Amino acid sequence: MPQTFILHSITGKKRNVKLIASGQWVKLEKTTYVDPSGSTRTWETAKRTTRVANSAADGVAIIALLKRTLHKDCVVMVKQFRPPMGCNTLEFPAGLIDDNETVETAALRELKEETGYKGEVVGVTPVTCLDPGLSNCTTQMVMVHINGDDIENINPTQQLGDGEFVEVILLPLDEFQQKIDELLQKEKIVVDSKVYIYAMGMSQAYFKPRELPVLKQ
Repeated sequence: MPQTFILHSITGKKRNVKLIASGQWVKLEKTTYVDPSGSTRTWETAKRTTRVANSAADGVAIIALLKRTLHKDCVVMVKQFRPPMGCNTLEFPAGLIDDNETVETAALRELKEETGYKGEVVGVTPVTCLDPGLSNCTTQMVMVHINGDDIENINPTQQLGDGEFVEVILLPLDEFQQKIDELLQKEKIVVDSKVYIYAMGMSQAYFKPRELPVLKQ
């Protein structure tokens, strides 16, 4: 099996990466490395096979705010069945970055495909990791504003691909965490951690700007 050798960023010593298995979208690797104490250790890592050249991130996740006259600002969410979880999940619209595509272009494309909305990018985060104990997968969060009064956004039409089944859910920004909690009580659904952390932040900003957030027991 092919092996690669990469300079270890902490110890300065080489680590050995061995391919265990590879599929169409994901591969599994076994890494042997030297930790800061000098001990040799191994780690199993899942990696995407789809990251495009010259891109530091695998994909984008979109925090899209729908702004309409005489309505509360709403966060545009998507609900879909995720086979690894075995149930529906509540997530930000998201997707992989295509070849020769900027982060901003990928975000607007994915937003249009999954929700039907046309938006404007107002901010982009640095590259962030998703589950660094399991995978090297990375993402960039893209903030998008949607003019809900625009005729294109009054009755948006999704542009889903074959095998995609996505339900669009609008949740008011000032009740974001509350509405998520209510949804969790009504049905079996798992919330993406990025979504819930954002909801906690919004709740704190609206109601307790000088206090640390407190989780319900």
